[in-house]
Amino acid sequence: MFDYESIRLIWWVFIGVVAIAFALTEGFDFGVSTLLPFIGKTDVERRVIINTVGATWEGNQVWLVLLGGAIFAIWPAVYATLFSGLYVAMLLVLFSLFFRPAGFDYRSKLENPTWRNAWDWCLFLGGTLPPVLFGVLVGNLILGLPFHLDQDLRTFYTGSFWALLSPFALLCGVVSLLGTSFHGALFLKWRTEGVIHERATLAIAKLGPLFLVGLAVASLWVFMGIDRPEIIQMAATDAPSNPLHKTVMAIGPGWIKHFFTHPWMLLAPLVGFAGITMAWLYGKGQSRIAAFMSSSLGISGLLLTLGFGLFPFLLISSTDPGSSLTLWDASSSHTTLLLAFWITVVFLPIVLLYTRWVYKIIWGSVTETSVLKDSHTLY
Repeated sequence: MFDYESIRLIWWVFIGVVAIAFALTEGFDFGVSTLLPFIGKTDVERRVIINTVGATWEGNQVWLVLLGGAIFAIWPAVYATLFSGLYVAMLLVLFSLFFRPAGFDYRSKLENPTWRNAWDWCLFLGGTLPPVLFGVLVGNLILGLPFHLDQDLRTFYTGSFWALLSPFALLCGVVSLLGTSFHGALFLKWRTEGVIHERATLAIAKLGPLFLVGLAVASLWVFMGIDRPEIIQMAATDAPSNPLHKTVMAIGPGWIKHFFTHPWMLLAPLVGFAGITMAWLYGKGQSRIAAFMSSSLGISGLLLTLGFGLFPFLLISSTDPGSSLTLWDASSSHTTLLLAFWITVVFLPIVLLYTRWVYKIIWGSVTETSVLKDSHTLY
């Protein structure tokens, strides 16, 4: 039904959708955890904050598992390069995520203030470290990773963990943290009342400008100071995957040229910046739904900007541009892509409908009264 070229492009879109779903749902989860020690001043207030995401955080985290599984099945060369070369970084992400289930489940076991405060800071770490590390990863995807392929298509990563922590990558980590904190504050404002609602509004007013300035600085850095390779010659896009069947040349800072070559792509960064700006303006006022939806739109635009900017690259090699992996030459077989496509077509709508039903059932403001009333069923 779909030729090899088309199904590769379809899967690029599918995985992009999963990445956006992860960023939107885990984004406010992470943000709520980051803000927990600062917006919640008492135990009851912190319980209110925790229970805004208490019923959904585990389900939201499944998007990360789905994203990793999809990359493994669809782009095995990308999976192998990332998870072998960035082994230490991936372990740090995994270990930082361990703080979250432990914090959620063990905090309420004892009423001792010291016990609960310790787990609150564990939740803070579990919500702060992952977005920073994911931001650093995004920064390195833009800069390129030091790897090359031999004639047998074996991957050799020649970098180190400390080399990942370049100034630009660290800036991306800070911007990522500001983004999740801003998104989480908007979610808290939507789902709480009283003093927590007011503190969330104040956090939105402060975080919005910082997030926008960070985005602007990172964008200018990319457009003015980071090289982007260009494919000079490439095998047919419907040919079997072989990343070495292309000629790639580093041409200097070419990101802005890439966008102007495809002017419709400029819509993504415009939507990104406009969405975040509107979220800030709505959020520091009385709006709840419009502010959160604007933030979701803005984050989606920013991720689309990243995807469009890299297209058709998936992983750029900074040491051997010819070994860079693209969606045309790093994919699984045509049969695998088709089989995975039909599985996704059947089950993804079921997952989305179930997720929509869950949010419909649990939706509403979380208040101190409701938390004190259900002390044995809520966190």
